[in-house]
Amino acid sequence: MKITSVQTFLVPPRWLFLKIDTDEGISGWGEPVLEGRAATLATLVDEMSDFLIGRDPRHINDIWQTLYRNGCYRGGPVLMSAISGIDQALWDITGKFHNAPVYALLGGAQRRSIRGYIWIGGDRSTGLVTDALAAREAGYTAVKLNVCDELVIVDTYAAVDRIVKSLGELRAAVGPSLDLAFDFHGRVHAPMARVLVRELEPLRPMFIEDPVAPGQLEALAALSAATSVPLAVGERMHGRAEFKALFEARAAQVINPDPAHVGGITETIRLGAMAEAYDVALAPHCPLGPIALAACLQVDAICYNAFIQEQSLGIHYNVGNDLLDYMTEATRFSYEGGSILIPDGPGLGIEVDEAYVRTRAEQGHRWRAPVWRHKDGSIAEW
Repeated sequence: MKITSVQTFLVPPRWLFLKIDTDEGISGWGEPVLEGRAATLATLVDEMSDFLIGRDPRHINDIWQTLYRNGCYRGGPVLMSAISGIDQALWDITGKFHNAPVYALLGGAQRRSIRGYIWIGGDRSTGLVTDALAAREAGYTAVKLNVCDELVIVDTYAAVDRIVKSLGELRAAVGPSLDLAFDFHGRVHAPMARVLVRELEPLRPMFIEDPVAPGQLEALAALSAATSVPLAVGERMHGRAEFKALFEARAAQVINPDPAHVGGITETIRLGAMAEAYDVALAPHCPLGPIALAACLQVDAICYNAFIQEQSLGIHYNVGNDLLDYMTEATRFSYEGGSILIPDGPGLGIEVDEAYVRTRAEQGHRWRAPVWRHKDGSIAEW
């Protein structure tokens, strides 16, 4: 079997889909996207197609290593996101070739479903109580939310009080019926993270995500030693070397690598095994489309320490199209008691509605992250 073509599709709301065709009529799908840089990823995948066409798609490990190691430069969000989408598509092809889900090719599933959570509140976290109650009514047992807007590197206690008041009202409204994951989103710098984490501890968050800005490993490790709240990081990390330093520093209790950014199914499973050796939990990051989520669910099936799965269903970014729109109705994700069932069909276990993908690709998108500024005019972390 040989790869014959590599095609990408920019589709709303902000995704990039990849289709790899073979000479045996088997095709695979992946999501090689980096939010706000979809066109860049499409260009890189096109460059990589010079190597991919003519190769046997079942040689996943060799293709992965070649894309990673050839050409001198390696790592980083752009390269690893491109490799991620290709890796997902190759696993999809290989599973379809063997008429088995990806997890069956990797030792078999350890679970039939994974607890899921949805986002509430939007970028600036409005309507938290209403959204949380609606999520609970829909059967979810966990939600995630951004805790704050812009914060300067040393902000005021008035700003802290506003955050604590808002989240306290949320906790009071839902009681123990919902687990709350608090996302600092890298908006909180180390001086304020120390204060804010301490203030939020009584609200019993399930975990706090990205409590400090990326690259602040020492501050993260110190914060981890000072709090009982599990800290989660990994969505902006792009390879085992970065995670190795994180594990050795004992800086987090949860990792959330993104199989669309960290090197696909192949690398995420490696990271799950590394994390297990340190007794660190796995919660794959996925605010993206259905192919990315299908890849996550194959990882969740395999990794013992996976405990919860992010998804983009209803997320505030999904304007115009939502998670299930690009899937055939028969293979859309199934939900049961706040959990997502692991797809058991061949490959990634889903079927992409290619005709609809092509229709929406005619519109495409130019999604960009919002630009936030502090009151003094300086750029703020989004």
